[in-house]
Amino acid sequence: MLGWKTAKIASTRAGAELAACARRGMAAGVIPQGLGRHTTHMGSASPSGVRGFHQTAMGRDTDKEKAEWDFDQIFRKNRVWVSTKREQDSDFFKRLANTQHPKILWIGCSDARVPANTICGLTSGDVFVQRNIANMVVGTDANAMSVIQYAVDFLQVPHIVVCGHYDCGGVRAALRNMNHGSPLENWLRNIRDVWRLHREELKQIPSQEARVRRLVELNVAEQCLNIYKSAPVQKRRWDTKLKGGRVFPIIHGVVYDPANGELNRVPIDIHQKVGELRECYDLYDFDSPDLHESFN
Repeated sequence: MLGWKTAKIASTRAGAELAACARRGMAAGVIPQGLGRHTTHMGSASPSGVRGFHQTAMGRDTDKEKAEWDFDQIFRKNRVWVSTKREQDSDFFKRLANTQHPKILWIGCSDARVPANTICGLTSGDVFVQRNIANMVVGTDANAMSVIQYAVDFLQVPHIVVCGHYDCGGVRAALRNMNHGSPLENWLRNIRDVWRLHREELKQIPSQEARVRRLVELNVAEQCLNIYKSAPVQKRRWDTKLKGGRVFPIIHGVVYDPANGELNRVPIDIHQKVGELRECYDLYDFDSPDLHESFN
């Protein structure tokens, strides 16, 4: 009983902190409506009595406001969008109806503030997208692995992007020593593993907010490495090497800042990290330096 009360107190404190973060986002003109932010409908009590990802931290809509939100507006807005697109390009939907030729596989966070096409200034058909909490690439995640294989083997995308974002609720939650309930806690443990790998560096950062930002960057770099480790990606890179051209796909680690809308490369040398781990993870004879220059 005592453990349940302790957990509930910790959850309440976490909720208050995350609600304050949500209010700061609103004050800055950011609508915190995505799962990666601090808002979720996963707030029901877990069997252990510990509440999930931030039930009271929504700070955005009351129950009344949610009930009054007009879902049918998405259809009206869709028709406006269709009309606008046809005015701009009469063949736009004809091209989309035939096939897709994306140049990018985008692995990003589920946060509603980070829509891939929008922040890149791209349009429908340009980006093949996989999103989850905290933009993770987990080897046992059949969903993500299937997306990567399809993008690499069949769509043959030349670029793979891992996009993290500052103020990531998943990263922030992983840095708290509390149980968020299964299956969410199982997922967050993958982020905690990144924390473990870089704990000495993170210990040297005095500010909690700065630690969150740095772990966002480190997590992006680690997920880029996880992409490199995957067999479909290495096979595609090997095949393009044998053809004598540039090695593809090129893997990019980027980070988005919701506070200013800017997208930038992570300040980490992913190329160097790949070189350090080649002995463990190379599945082919990647002795050519060209292969390990294909990271950005």
